[in-house]
Amino acid sequence: MPTLMRIKHIRQQLQDLGAKPCHEQAVLRAWSLGVPLRGVNGVKPEDFMPLKIRNALPDLMAQLDGLARIYSTHDSDDGSTRLLVQLADGQTVESVLLPRDGVCVSTQVGCAVGCVFCMTGRAGLLRQLGSAEIVAQVVLARAQRTVKKVVFMGMGEPAHNIDNVLEAIELLGADGSIPHKNLVFSTVGDRRVFERLPQGKVKPALALSLHTTRADLREQLLPHAPRISIVELVEQGEAYAVATGYPIQYQWTLIEGVNDTDEEVENIARLLTGKYAVMNLIPYNTIDGLGFKRPSWERAAEMARTLFLRGVLCKLRHSAGQDVDGGCGQLRARAVSEGVRVRVGAGPKAAVSMP
Repeated sequence: MPTLMRIKHIRQQLQDLGAKPCHEQAVLRAWSLGVPLRGVNGVKPEDFMPLKIRNALPDLMAQLDGLARIYSTHDSDDGSTRLLVQLADGQTVESVLLPRDGVCVSTQVGCAVGCVFCMTGRAGLLRQLGSAEIVAQVVLARAQRTVKKVVFMGMGEPAHNIDNVLEAIELLGADGSIPHKNLVFSTVGDRRVFERLPQGKVKPALALSLHTTRADLREQLLPHAPRISIVELVEQGEAYAVATGYPIQYQWTLIEGVNDTDEEVENIARLLTGKYAVMNLIPYNTIDGLGFKRPSWERAAEMARTLFLRGVLCKLRHSAGQDVDGGCGQLRARAVSEGVRVRVGAGPKAAVSMP
């Protein structure tokens, strides 16, 4: 199996067996949906699939099933379920089954951005996920419940693994029955995103993680994020929103005494009033030892109310999994500390091209 199992590798295996595009589509559709293999109008494999491919299917499906497995499950009172997912090489990532038929998936083992309030970034980047490993998380989720939305907001920065992420998005949007607006590409902001996303056959919705309007504070909170001004990020986001017809989702993790000030509220209003955008205020999921705290719900609600009155569509969201210490990276960090067999740093560390 290739070091990073990609969808293009699956296609190549099928092509080597003599598969035509319709055969590739049937196999990938069945796998991504988690349903039995069928042809057009429900035709059985023996009636449309060449014998050579049918004979190879058990091994291929076993290979796909081995890409990821659920190591542990953590149910939350808020209706979400956090999954610690073990990959074929022993590494682990996190996925979250969200209320209302959504799933949040990881795109990397670790992360190079190094957000100081995030557990994932503390370990740095260990390796990329192949596109097939990304889709495998959706397959696992579909074995648990209905999935109609996929957000790429788990461990990792999707822009740093953009080829694999876009390949996964194309499969899920084309054959995986996920509406394009329900595929959400989340990023701290990277010019490659604004270049590549408009070119794809499947154009996902876009979520931009701002967290502050102050350049100096953003550099402290997101030390390895590209140095793009907030004004430029909003301009680029607005252009993509208009082009796709999906509002940009701006993510703002609320941290007490850091980015919950009246100054920030005023700056957000100036930036986003009249824009085709949604501001998601998400109170911080406290992590022991990091020194950050979530503001009171009353303060968060006051910020949301003020922005709404200033003409900014604003949603105050709960951070999923707080009662199970399920902030991004916490499950993996706890598993490592408890001795779960995780080969930290297995294989060469993936290179990340940073502006």
